[in-house]
Amino acid sequence: MIKVNLSGCDSFVKDADLKNYKQKALEAYDILAAGNGAGNDFLGWKDLPDGTPEELIAQCEAVRDDWYGRGVNLVVVIGIGGSYLGARCALEALNHQFILPEDKPRIVFAGNNLSEDYLAEMMDLAERSNVACISISKSGTTTEPAVAFRIVKEHIEARYGKQEAAARIVAVTDAVKGALKTLSTQEGYRTFVVPDNVGGRFSVLTPVGLLPICVAGYDIRAMLRGAADAKKAVTVRSEDNPAIQYAAMRNLLYSELGKKVEILVSFNPRLTYLAEWWKQLFGESEGKDGKGIYPASATFTTDLHSLGQFIQDGSRCLFETTLKVEKAARSVVIGSDPQNLDQLNYLAGQHVEHCNSMAALGTKLAHIDGGVPQIEISMEKIDEYCLGEIFCFFEFACGVSAYQLGVNPFNQPGVEAYKKNMFALLRKPGYEEATKAILAKI
Repeated sequence: MIKVNLSGCDSFVKDADLKNYKQKALEAYDILAAGNGAGNDFLGWKDLPDGTPEELIAQCEAVRDDWYGRGVNLVVVIGIGGSYLGARCALEALNHQFILPEDKPRIVFAGNNLSEDYLAEMMDLAERSNVACISISKSGTTTEPAVAFRIVKEHIEARYGKQEAAARIVAVTDAVKGALKTLSTQEGYRTFVVPDNVGGRFSVLTPVGLLPICVAGYDIRAMLRGAADAKKAVTVRSEDNPAIQYAAMRNLLYSELGKKVEILVSFNPRLTYLAEWWKQLFGESEGKDGKGIYPASATFTTDLHSLGQFIQDGSRCLFETTLKVEKAARSVVIGSDPQNLDQLNYLAGQHVEHCNSMAALGTKLAHIDGGVPQIEISMEKIDEYCLGEIFCFFEFACGVSAYQLGVNPFNQPGVEAYKKNMFALLRKPGYEEATKAILAKI
């Protein structure tokens, strides 16, 4: 079960203040639990851990089995933001970091940028592979994924023919409307629904995340069990609720100590993309109305040799949340060397993970001494079950924290600003006046 340790903040905060902020977090929790706060049309994610129907899981598995039967060895998952980060986070955590799978397809991601080099190189891989595609978009018209899908779709149709292409393309989209839904109906693609009441950044336990994770060969049933078990802990109205503890402390550090930046760190590179998912979750949920903690991330010990100097001695604008993995999946022991030129024989017989743990503890103590409050979140290990737990924990904690901050956790009005400028500069029909205005500025 997910555990939160706040002892690394003891020297920075007063007990009375923490008690006060826990009470505020409980009040925010009540809003979330009652479903009567801002953005309450987007609370469907709360029911996903224990409410996902067996039929949906079976449909994901049917796509997986069909594509395995066709010999598919490359699946292009197209989406941006919440339409890809959850799945990518899970696969980066679960995949072997160096050996490509031989018995299941490689998953690559497109539609999350507009780099021509990136798309060209991905298509180089597609030319050499047996390809299928999952296109994820509520509307089907978001520029980045729409561009990528047009290119990938054209390749699949040219290579396999329209009829076979229909079996190799799956759409995750709106139930009844939108360009991607219309195309899917016309072409006969299998479709999965993005629920209307679940926003993108909360969608990892919908088909948005479950389908790619399943097709990659991982156990989405275990992931949902982990999320369901975590839900039992984070829906208890108690100061001991880990989501309440986390939300309370981060808001206390922000509001009373002026800590404007939270760095999520781990000592396992498998979790680098979990931090990317977390950054979108909290950044889009809290960063509005001139408020919010800026979500940053680092992977230690690697980044201790780059960002470590700033964290230790730089501007005291930040606090650190460390994601701790209690059990390593593999075992590597340091050997003895007769010459001992590297002076490491004192570590002979030790597991590498023991050294990693001591590095984590040493870093925690050093950063506390340097004026950086420390929150520690522990997960047992990295597998499907524990990822389900951490997804559920962070989603509930985010909802509580944003309501405690006084913002709507479920909208993102600022996301549209760059799109309007981009459309105007690209001279999209209907943006003529905006184009004139922008050209006058530049």
